[in-house]
Amino acid sequence: MRMRLRFWLVAWLTLGVMVCVQAAELPRQGLVMALGGSVRFDNQAVWTRFIQEAGGKGARIAIFATAAGNPDRSAQRLKRTLEHYGAVPEIIPVAPRLKGVDWKSLRDDPRLAERVATMDAVFFTGGAQALIVDTLQPDGQPSLMLQAIRKVHQRGGVVAGTSAGAAVMSAWMFRDAPNTLAVLKGQLREGQEIDRGLGFVGQELFIDQHFLRRGRIGRLLPMMHAKGYRWGLGIEEDSAALIWGSQIEVVGARGALLVDLSRAERDERLGPFNLRGARLSFLDRGDRHDLATGVTTPSAPKLAEQRIDPNAPDFKPYFDQEPFYPDILGDNVIVRAMVHLVDGRERELRGLAFNGSELRGLPPPKPVRAARADAPKPEELGFEFRLYVLPETLGYYTGAMGGEDYTVMRVGLDVMPVRMQVPLYQPWPAQKALSRKGAAPVPERLKGAQAARRNAG
Repeated sequence: MRMRLRFWLVAWLTLGVMVCVQAAELPRQGLVMALGGSVRFDNQAVWTRFIQEAGGKGARIAIFATAAGNPDRSAQRLKRTLEHYGAVPEIIPVAPRLKGVDWKSLRDDPRLAERVATMDAVFFTGGAQALIVDTLQPDGQPSLMLQAIRKVHQRGGVVAGTSAGAAVMSAWMFRDAPNTLAVLKGQLREGQEIDRGLGFVGQELFIDQHFLRRGRIGRLLPMMHAKGYRWGLGIEEDSAALIWGSQIEVVGARGALLVDLSRAERDERLGPFNLRGARLSFLDRGDRHDLATGVTTPSAPKLAEQRIDPNAPDFKPYFDQEPFYPDILGDNVIVRAMVHLVDGRERELRGLAFNGSELRGLPPPKPVRAARADAPKPEELGFEFRLYVLPETLGYYTGAMGGEDYTVMRVGLDVMPVRMQVPLYQPWPAQKALSRKGAAPVPERLKGAQAARRNAG
């Protein structure tokens, strides 16, 4: 019996060693680093992490300023930044707006493509993402240069990009959609507002950038629903998301909004875009999320400080206001609302998205006593955003980094079309002059002056 146990013990140990050796021999999984745009060159958390993932000091990085309006200036600035942090960057002159260069010949040059394929990382600058896909993926077909970039990722390298360079990372992307509210109202056309991306993060995750500053939750939701995405990641400016497999980690100055539409439903009978049952989570710097398991792991300072459960019997809310958000698509408003919800006394909060300029241009309707039955004008279309606490809603807080930093997990969101009123507001009416009977008494010191005026008249 002892000999048999010893045999199985040796067998299991041998198998374990073989598995470990095989795992060690497997190539590292490629990583995508999507920067949310407007990343400062002194943001050490982002740049040092990028170079660390690329292999550390001395890492060879190919710079593509393909999207830039001034490719030479953009590439040179990035080159100086990467050199400052210890990398060895090389500018790849494949950019349509680069003067005096035959970029098409360079894009299709086998020797240059082979050189790019040996790099440790690739970085796309910001600009117009349409230029990246049109250059590297003309007519939807991968160029020789794009195939070389994919080789970098497939053998464990890093593919990174900021702003437009981040937008191309998903299989679908916004091509040219600066008007968030127009997309929310239904302007979502292939080849114009949206287009095929390069797909480095796979088919399940959609990426958007400049997200909180520009209120892009309003365009993310229709895009995700139209293309069948479960997950959407909106990365804020001066921040970045590292994505490998199902794992997401946020670094930088702010964070990213994670959207889950797995339980969301749309009522097609309403006509305009609507959605019930979306789930939002705000991942702050240092937070992680596993798309496969749905588990969010807050940063170490938050885990060490305060867990917020708005459903707990002993919950003590920090905020006692009942805010309403007349511009839910404003700068960082959606996250502020989520924070107030998870750490406040209200179980739901509401806000609006509408075009006030268009409303001002409409003539006021004729006064009627009954409810309005006329067909609404397109300019009157607005949207109500309703955020609410779910049984699984949680929050985490820390003041360890000098501010009030929150992680917010699994807040419910409904978006419903509404008809805005014309006019939205009116001047405050002037008060009628008070009668002598109701007038306030005149102070004694003024009575003499008043009598003098009367006598002078």
